[in-house]
This record gives sequence, C-alpha cells and structure tokens, in this order.
Amino acid sequence: MVSKNQALKRIQELTSMIHHHNFRYYVLDDPEISDSNYDRLFRELQDLENRFPDLKLTDSPTQRVGEKPAEQFLKIRHYSPMLSLSNALTESEFMAFDERAHRLLEKSPSEPIEYFTELKFDGLSVNLIYEKGKLVRAATRGDGQIGEDITRNILTIGSVPRHLRDTEPPKLLEVRGEVILPLTDFDQLNQQQSKQGLKLFSNPRNAAAGSIRQLDPTITASRPLAIFCYGIGKNEGFHFYTLEDCQNQLSHWGFPVHSLRKKCLGPNPVFQFYEKIASLRPTLPFEIDGIVVKMNRIHEIDQAGFLSRSPRGMIAFKYPPRQETTTVEDIIIQVGRTGALTPVAILSPVLVGGAIVSRATLHNPSEIERKDIRIGDRVIIQRAGDVIPEVASVLKNLRTGKEKKFQFPNQCPSCQKKVNHKEDGVIARCLNRDCIAQLKERIRHLFSKNALNIEELGEKTVEQLVDQGLIKNYSDVYKLNKNQLITLEGFAEKSSDKLLKSIKKARTPELYRLIFGLGIRHIGEKSAKNLAHFFGSLDPLFKAHEDDLIKVPEVGTEMAKSLKIYFSDPHHRSELQALLKWIHPQSPIRNRGGGAGKLAGKTIALTGTLPSFSRTDMVQLIEENGGRVSSSVSKKTDFLIAGQEAGNKLDQANQLGVKILGEQDFLKLLQ
Repeated sequence: MVSKNQALKRIQELTSMIHHHNFRYYVLDDPEISDSNYDRLFRELQDLENRFPDLKLTDSPTQRVGEKPAEQFLKIRHYSPMLSLSNALTESEFMAFDERAHRLLEKSPSEPIEYFTELKFDGLSVNLIYEKGKLVRAATRGDGQIGEDITRNILTIGSVPRHLRDTEPPKLLEVRGEVILPLTDFDQLNQQQSKQGLKLFSNPRNAAAGSIRQLDPTITASRPLAIFCYGIGKNEGFHFYTLEDCQNQLSHWGFPVHSLRKKCLGPNPVFQFYEKIASLRPTLPFEIDGIVVKMNRIHEIDQAGFLSRSPRGMIAFKYPPRQETTTVEDIIIQVGRTGALTPVAILSPVLVGGAIVSRATLHNPSEIERKDIRIGDRVIIQRAGDVIPEVASVLKNLRTGKEKKFQFPNQCPSCQKKVNHKEDGVIARCLNRDCIAQLKERIRHLFSKNALNIEELGEKTVEQLVDQGLIKNYSDVYKLNKNQLITLEGFAEKSSDKLLKSIKKARTPELYRLIFGLGIRHIGEKSAKNLAHFFGSLDPLFKAHEDDLIKVPEVGTEMAKSLKIYFSDPHHRSELQALLKWIHPQSPIRNRGGGAGKLAGKTIALTGTLPSFSRTDMVQLIEENGGRVSSSVSKKTDFLIAGQEAGNKLDQANQLGVKILGEQDFLKLLQ
C-alpha cells in the first residue's frame, strides 16, 4: 500500500521526468526514451493522481499536450487547441474506452457507437490557417495552445494547397495535418548526411521535425517532405455532421487525405481494421505507430467532452513497439552530473524501426538483475520512434554457456573512487565531487540552453576543455581566453571569438536559470522559477530553513531537504561564490510599485484568448505583481481570468465558486 508521502514523492519525480522528456521530444526533436517507456511513466502518474487527486501538481504534464515552442521561431496562438490523444495498447484497453464512451453518451451497451478509424502517422503535427481560402499561416503544435510559425517552411511542401479549391471558401479555417518523411527519402537523406560528415537522423519522425523547423527554408525545400491532413480546428462557414464528411470535404478542397480510413460500427470492425493495417504496415512507404479511433458523429464528440489534454471521444490504438534481435557485445557505465552510474549495453548494430541501433540503456543494476542480461546474450531490442532503445527481453534458450554476468563496479570508472550502492537501493552513485565525468556533465548542464545558455559551448568543446585542464569549476569558463581556445581541435580564430562572445552574453542570467543550472537534485525548471520568485535573490535562499522552503509553491519536503543540503555544503557555496564574481543574476520583477505586490499570495488561473494580452504576457504581468499562475482550477484558486473560447476551467470555476474576471476587470484590480 502506497502511503501519501510516498505517493507525493513519486508524483514529483514523475512530473519532473515527464516534463524533461516532453521537452526532449516536442522542442528538441531528440527524445531520450522509447514511446512505450514514456507511456508507462505517464500512466503511472495518471494512476497516482487518480488515487490521490489532492496531490496533483499545478504543472502536471497530464494537463498539457507538449512543451513550450522553441524560441528561435515567432509564436502563433491556435484559434482552437491542438489536443493530444489517450492511448490504448491492447484490445481490452480499447474495450474499456468503448464502455466509457457508452456511459458518456448514455447509450445502451447493446447500441454500437459509430467510429471513424484512420492511420496514426508518426510525424510532426501542424496547423494550417486559411483566411478566405488562402493559406496565411502555419504552426507546429507547440504546447497545444501556442506553436511555432513555420509558414515559410510549409510553403516548400508541394502538396500543401496555397488556395482552397472552392469558389465560396470558409472565412476562417484551421486544418490539422501531419508532416512526414517517406522511408525511401529518409534513407537517401541519411546517405547524404553521412557523405557530408553530418549527424545522421535517428528516424523519419525526427528527420521530418528537424526539416520543418529549419530557420533557412531552402534547407526544408531540399528535403522531400509530405503531409497528410486529418482534421479541422476552428471553422467559420461550414458545418459538418461527421468526421467522415469532414475528411471528404478536406479532400474536395485539395488537401492530401490518406485513403486507408474506414467507418466502423462498434469494436469488432475496429479490431478488423487494426489487424488489416498491421498486416499492411511493413509495406507502407512511411512510418505509422497505430490507428486513431474517433466517434464519427461530431455532436457525440462534444457530448463526450474533453479533458485538459485530450478529447474523451477519441483514442490512439497503438501497435506494439518494433522489435529486432541482436547481441550484447559489452556493458559499460556512464556517469551523470549527480554521480549516478547508468549501465549501457553496447550492441551489434541492427536496424530497428528505421534506425541503426548500437546502444541501449539498462537503467540501473536492478534492471540488469531483473532481466538477467549478460554480455554475449542474444536479446530483443524494441523501439517506437525513440533514440535510446531498450532491451525488451533476453533469449535465454539461445545461450551457449559463454555469456558473462555483468559485475556492477564498486569503483567509479572515471575517477576510480568507491561507489555508494546503498543510497536508495536502485541507483549506484559516485560521491567523489572531483570526478571528471561528473564535472563534464555539470558544466554541460549549467551552460545548457535552459540554464545560463552559452550557445557555442557544445558537448565536444566541454570534453576538450575539461580534459585539457582548462575548466576545473564553473567560474573557469569565464576565465577562458583566445590563446587557450585556439589550441583546441576544431578551433580557429573565428570560432574562438564566437565562443568568447557567447560567454560574455551569459553574464546576466535570470535568477531561476542559475538555480536550475546548479543541478540540485529534484529541482527542475518550474521549481527553480518558483524559488526565484519567492525569495527574489540568492542570499535569502542560502539562509532559508527547510520550513521556509516548503512554503514555496510546489516545493515538497524532499526538494527542500535537497536544497538545504546543497546550500549548506561549503564546497558548493565556495564554487557558487566564485561563479558570482563573474555573473550577475537578474532577480525577477516581483511587482512594479514595491512592497509585496497587489497580487501577493494570490493563485490565478487563465483560460481562453484575451483581447490585448498573449498568455505569456499575462503570466508575466501576474508574476510581476506578486501573483502565482496555476495551470488548473481548484478550491485554492483565488480567481480565474477568462477570455474568449474559454475551456473547461470556466466550468470548474463556476462549480467551485471561484471568482471569474475578464481582462478589463483584472486590469482595474491592478489599478
């Protein structure tokens, strides 16, 4: 039986992990775990939140679709949200969805629901915006509300209509589609990358995402991208009764709509379509990872309702991850910035789901023992659009007796110091603060994009600088000079100047970026922002007791303990003080008129589109006046700011008696 404290700790861990993986997948197009592993983490979090609803964090990833858009593109707000889909991985899970659908529609179990089934493309979701029949803007999904402006790049895809084939087009139309890269073209692209000595794309999905998010449209135009359209967001001028009608109309307007789609009456025809597509899957010229099943009648989708991140009337019925067999040639240990030792299997290279795989994470010693993975074993590797695959199982019946059990080291492979195996029973950790491997990872993290953001300080450069003894602590980065840099491999005068200029730019970071960049265990970007806003500067954070730290929104006992340990450590304090001689963290503007701020202690939620403010600007305005923005509505919410096309939060606020303000009401409150 899980205690409430244990549940809270695990919810915090899962929330932090899923936010990290969302960022890797949606923003960097560079995922670290398989889809199946991500689904397991997500389902575990959903289960815990269902069992302990009062422990759900305000920034829970179950309430969001993806992550914030990358900063190098202009941002576009979608007229209607681009929601994600819940998953079914087995027939029994789909039957549970069907039973729930009957309850939501108040239908008898004997009355089958009419579903519309189609392919689930493994690409990049986009939103095409047409005004009076003309394509005017295009955006990525982004966080579901705001995406990246990719209009110039979308125009390089020949199959995207510039104008609708209609003499009386709708006044406004949002069309949802999936940008993909066909498998043959993916192989040719990787061959070109290899000839030019460039990094290979891990799979077609990442190649498509990377291509559509190029700052230079000529690069996008050089890649044979395709698109399939499947749905409509906001629409002014047309009425559809079914999704089948909707897709037929999309085809009439000139949009590419795939022919493998079917109307199904009840679960059995859905299962037949699922099996048919599974048999066709190896012959398809592009990647799919399942089928999408939707209530066909649009009014029934509306009746079923919507969760914050997904519609209740639709589900992705996914196929099992693609699997291949290969050999474990060796097992090595990687050392992370906190000293965690992670075992990695070195594999005989094998093509799995469209990508060459030669490494697979083994997570921790317990995972190796549980699966009984040995050097020399024949293993089944599985991946589903992921970069770092996993060992699904060991083919023990193929063992010859020559396989070797892996002995987890008692010494760190980097510094040779003794490893601590007792800390939490799962993760082995090197406790040597002078470990070179840890130093490299700490430096990479502190100066990464979401922290101090030294753009030119890449992984290989950090490797060289540490190996050459030029960086031994954080502050050494700011002491680098051109004479030192030009001695490094790959550096010349121009590249040295670029790095030094990038370092100079990183001397006035926002306070939260520094707190996040320190790599304090359990402290993610969101909690770093909360700490920065609560304390305002580093000095009161240094002096804070655990009881004070727990008062910070969403900072629990484990996080408070971790913070106290970090700031009480003389070594950490000394290293940080040395760094602060070179940088000047910018405190958050807590209010414009001094004092505690007119919204001090207030928790505020937002919904809908505001007339004069973007969501980002409104969040900034609230925080500048001492308030805290919550991603959900609860009894603790002081008021909800509601704009046009308000979502479920408005209903929740009315039910809970939370005060509702319009934009002008809110501005009057500040005055």
